[in-house]
Amino acid sequence: METENYLLKEIEPSDIENIHRGLSNPEITRFYDVHFSTLEETEEQMEWYRTLKKEGTGIWWGIYDKLDNRFCGAGGFNGLDKQHRKAEIGLWLLKECWGKGILKEVMPKLFEQGFTALNLNRIEGFVVSDNTKCKAALEKVNFKYEGTMRECEIKDGEKISVDFYSILENEWQQQTRSAQSTI
Repeated sequence: METENYLLKEIEPSDIENIHRGLSNPEITRFYDVHFSTLEETEEQMEWYRTLKKEGTGIWWGIYDKLDNRFCGAGGFNGLDKQHRKAEIGLWLLKECWGKGILKEVMPKLFEQGFTALNLNRIEGFVVSDNTKCKAALEKVNFKYEGTMRECEIKDGEKISVDFYSILENEWQQQTRSAQSTI
């Protein structure tokens, strides 16, 4: 898959160093359930990607800059529920890629994959309530805030609330038609 500036390549075992570079950085994993201090620990994440694919419960892609093939981050789907036609979306970027509009460019391609290739009706996003930057980014790509699960998780001994967002297939189709009519 590709956008104007980025290639999205399915995560492969050879991506382990790139995945480790992101998921070992405390600034990136601050709001995540995972953090890997060593390359060996990162194998757990690589196994998770393989299991998603093997069991048909999701798929993730590495995000690469077209100009220099530089790894920027990863995004994809997990928690795929075929009966209810929904999945959770996730995306993280290396710190040096923050604030460059990557999410805004890549998310529509992920939506397209989700709503067409995976036949989803609903894409969900779960965000730690304190992660204001991520929530703002989701709203920029037309996710709708649905509510807050108060103190639903504990991380490092702290109670965490999680906000949840969604976008529906018909909303995506409407925004796609609107974007095409302005071209």
